[in-house]
Amino acid sequence: MEKQRRVIALGFFDGVHLGHGALLQAVKEAADRLEAIPCAFTFDKSPTAALTGQSIPLLSTVDDRTALMNQLYGIQEMVVAPFDAMQRMDWEEFITDFLVKKLGVVHVVAGHDFHFGHMGKGNPERLREKCRELGVGCDIIRKVERDGITISSTYIRGLIVQGEMERAVEFLGHPYRLTDTVRHGKRLGSRLGFPTVNLSLTEGVIVPAFGVYATRVWVLPLCPDNHEPPGPRRLPGEGPYPAVTNVGVRPTVADGDRVTVEGFILDFDGDLYGRTVRMEFYKRLREERKFPSLEALTEEIQRNAEQTRAYFKGA
Repeated sequence: MEKQRRVIALGFFDGVHLGHGALLQAVKEAADRLEAIPCAFTFDKSPTAALTGQSIPLLSTVDDRTALMNQLYGIQEMVVAPFDAMQRMDWEEFITDFLVKKLGVVHVVAGHDFHFGHMGKGNPERLREKCRELGVGCDIIRKVERDGITISSTYIRGLIVQGEMERAVEFLGHPYRLTDTVRHGKRLGSRLGFPTVNLSLTEGVIVPAFGVYATRVWVLPLCPDNHEPPGPRRLPGEGPYPAVTNVGVRPTVADGDRVTVEGFILDFDGDLYGRTVRMEFYKRLREERKFPSLEALTEEIQRNAEQTRAYFKGA
């Protein structure tokens, strides 16, 4: 990586919630002041999961974290480091050799509970003192609360698995999102009269409570090296498009135990197969349940569509 002047936020940043936002905003302000690049440092896997051996689902992939930081806080670079190597590194070496010498850091921002280096011996106090010694700026951000509750990825995970999506959005500061390439499904949407997008849940990423959600779908632009699938297509605009999205096992169509994310896009006409879309979750409309027939399911989806339109009209 080319050595340049960088201001960097240290943390895992799962979900990029409002607590993380306090760090990232401080980074952007310091970078503007110091004419440096605003950056964030993260690990390739959850430190808590790696240290405890627990299975901890993630709120966001590295790609989604990177996109959120850029879109919401103007972070230009994300440094993704292997956690296994970082935890073996001496805490002073992490600061002097990795941050300062390798990355060219001139200012560091960390949370009040950030630990780093071998055996977690690095802490905010040691970080601040070492940065002072090296002539590097350092901000330690206090915990951020909402409604008397500390904003944390752990708390937000609990909201999402319970289907409390609106409250999760409040603590995230943005809609919960999934990003994936649209795949061919069972074409249920065509049979029901709704265009659909079928997404896969990335392994290790949290599964929202089964049910039907009011969502919005964004069609992401093609990368320069991507090619359109062969055949005639009608390319849609970017969006957003309101959608009724089901998360679950689709018991009405006997889909077995396979968990799917299927969005029925409203007021849309186009082909999205092979395109990358971002699905944003706003509100859980109902639990997933089995209907006696496809006709009954269609009627319910139409009712959910009206609920979704009304929700976004009033938003």
